[in-house]
Amino acid sequence: MNAHEYILAKQINWALNRGIRLVGSKGERGRPAYTSRLEDNLFEPLEQLVRECFEKGDGNELAGSPDSPAKMQAVHSSSALGVNIFQYWQKISRIPEIAAACGLCRKGNRVSSKIVFEEKYPIDESRFQFAPNIDMVIHNTDSAPIRCFGIECKFTEAYASQGHSGLKPEYFTVKEIWQDIPGLFGLAESICPDDREFRNLHAAQLIKHILGLKNRCGKDGFRLLYLWYDAPGEEGANHRKEIERFSKVAKSDGVKFHSLSYQELIMKLSNEYRSDHGEYIVYISERYL
Repeated sequence: MNAHEYILAKQINWALNRGIRLVGSKGERGRPAYTSRLEDNLFEPLEQLVRECFEKGDGNELAGSPDSPAKMQAVHSSSALGVNIFQYWQKISRIPEIAAACGLCRKGNRVSSKIVFEEKYPIDESRFQFAPNIDMVIHNTDSAPIRCFGIECKFTEAYASQGHSGLKPEYFTVKEIWQDIPGLFGLAESICPDDREFRNLHAAQLIKHILGLKNRCGKDGFRLLYLWYDAPGEEGANHRKEIERFSKVAKSDGVKFHSLSYQELIMKLSNEYRSDHGEYIVYISERYL
């Protein structure tokens, strides 16, 4: 069983064990891996502000129809996973706790003020029509030296069979965006226009996020977290190696980049917050560990 199938089968069984009705990607057609109702795939219903974030994003996560469920209704949806982990802390106004659990700041830090899903960070609005969408951005207070924490989230995507796209040549026409990140520039050249270097990690996407965050906040004004779902076997091991390779290059340029698996995050949250947030901890640990 490959990594993608392992994760998918685990999530399907989670739904079936709870009596949740599943449908195919086209309703009656396709493998039943989508909840018939969005709320069945979430710990808590979408908050209005969170819903608006996804509606403004480019991923069409909520665009379903009577015959075709929305992307977020997939039991293996990375956006549903992100909502299930992060929305809870925004709802109860405890964002610094989840930021610290992610390793983005010290515990007790109170600078984190809000979470925005699917936020756009343009690299150069005069040259590029579309801006990268970052899965989640934790915004900090104006007085904080680090203006925001970007979080790129992966569930099954790293183990998809189709691979990842490289970086388009037009990114190299804007010389000034690369001046202070020579290591990432060299890496970007090696995956242009096709990525034959990385099998599981979408390195081009991470580079675009760094360029967008750097354009908005300056190189010292952000942190970027790669939050990913670990899997057993060769694919999982290769994914970890590729993350480490990318991390070394980013850090050599002074970019504040690090990675964390969802399993590590959930275990940390469970160890620290089970007594006060029991229902939430039970849900995320039973579903994703």
